[in-house]
Amino acid sequence: MKLFFVAAFLAVAAAVPSSYKPEYKAPSYPAPSYPAPKYPAPAYPAPAYPSPSYNKDNKYAEITVTSQSDERNIDGSSQWSYAQSDYTTREESQVQKKMQGVTYDSYGKESYGEVLGNTNKGSSYWVSPEGEKLTLTWAADEAGFQPKGDHLPVAPVHEYELPVAPVHEYELPVAPVHIPFNGKGYKIY
Repeated sequence: MKLFFVAAFLAVAAAVPSSYKPEYKAPSYPAPSYPAPKYPAPAYPAPAYPSPSYNKDNKYAEITVTSQSDERNIDGSSQWSYAQSDYTTREESQVQKKMQGVTYDSYGKESYGEVLGNTNKGSSYWVSPEGEKLTLTWAADEAGFQPKGDHLPVAPVHEYELPVAPVHEYELPVAPVHIPFNGKGYKIY
């Protein structure tokens, strides 16, 4: 019964006309007018250097990608490669691997344990502007980034003997023995 009265009251409230006027029109304002600037428009002189001209015989002008592949697997591994018309190639593969490393919990506390990491291997081949053929291979894993190539600098070989710090042969002084007191003038044994 109470439900009936509540429903009837809501029906009457909904049927009452509202005071909202749908024919309301927003006021219109005239467009602002600004005075013309009193300074002349800037005129820039032509640059003192010639505009660049592109040589049609540029051997790098028409480099295009001749092949490209990208494979991503559900287990997190992937491999991709591309080759260009100037014989530049690059290929790389990545595998997820369990390694020992530092992990952090939700409170920021660090612990050492098993973590997932990526190991990458790849190679690149290109021809330098001087015509030199360069090949770079690399591996990146828990041992770090390890590039290999004939064009990479090599650390010098250490051929001389390192100096050794002198050893002093003398006796150090012995500190005197201190017998503690308990604060009342008595020795503590």
